[in-house]
Amino acid sequence: MNEVHVAVGVILDAGGRVLISRRDSNAHQGGLWEFPGGKVEPGETVQQALQRELLEELGIAIGPLIPLIEIHHDYGDKAVFLDVHVVREFSGEPQGLEGQPLAWVHAAEMQESHFPAANVPIIEAVKKYTDNSSL
Repeated sequence: MNEVHVAVGVILDAGGRVLISRRDSNAHQGGLWEFPGGKVEPGETVQQALQRELLEELGIAIGPLIPLIEIHHDYGDKAVFLDVHVVREFSGEPQGLEGQPLAWVHAAEMQESHFPAANVPIIEAVKKYTDNSSL
């Protein structure tokens, strides 16, 4: 089984809240919350993939990325490599351009059971990041 390389953006607002979106009920791990992003296409860097995906999904343009964590996870029917970066600088107001619900939440409010299993280490990394950074 090939591993899917996914660029993931942890988008933070000035108040330290994190933007999450709900996966379409027909998608893999459907109905759960996730951090926005998508597949890295051949020949793309993670920065390019996140720029493209976040513009398509949310209508925002992003600034520099801050590496957060890399996760390899095998769901049994699908293996993913999540390449996760913090996005602190962006322009535009995020909107669910693909019909997906969005929510701004504080890291402490995120419940692991509401996310795909591969996202659990991201939640822990986000909590540490937001606890240790001066937002």
